Amino acid sequence: MRKLVMVALALVVPVLWLQAQEAAKTAAARQAPAAAGGVTKAVCVLHHTKGTQVHGVIHFTAMGDEVEVKGEITGLTPGEHAFHVHEFGDCSSPDAMSAGGHFNPDKQPHGGPHSAKRHVGDLGNIKADASGKAVVDIRDKQIKLHGPHSIIGRSLIVHAKADDLKSQPAGDAGARVACGVIGVAK
Repeated sequence: MRKLVMVALALVVPVLWLQAQEAAKTAAARQAPAAAGGVTKAVCVLHHTKGTQVHGVIHFTAMGDEVEVKGEITGLTPGEHAFHVHEFGDCSSPDAMSAGGHFNPDKQPHGGPHSAKRHVGDLGNIKADASGKAVVDIRDKQIKLHGPHSIIGRSLIVHAKADDLKSQPAGDAGARVACGVIGVAK
């Protein structure tokens, strides 16, 4: 019986040790981007501008070479509304003009989210239903959570009108109805 226990232990202990090593490697790989300063998640809490009741929360998640953009915005008029990342993380003015223009580090013309040439911040339009709620579910390859195209510390703006995806410099999207600063999330 004692020999059987010793043989069983001799077989089980190396397997457990290998499993522990593999778990440690997996945990280290998950923490590596954070330890190296890499950000994998961000959040933006949108607040209304003067004269509107628009608000919402948007989450950004790095997914390989894309960033997933998901959330809900309420208080909108039914229909399409332009949805852009702007250059400054400043929503302090009542009309959100303090956020500056579209985030455009590559000095490209304004365009749609699938245009070959566009501002990094050009995320197109979101659509509000009859109750004024827009469910956002976008994947984008130009915005990033690190590096020169990082949106961290910049603002997210929702506009009163749809982006026509061509007018320069900003798509004739009208007033800014909500603004929030994009920050690092857990």
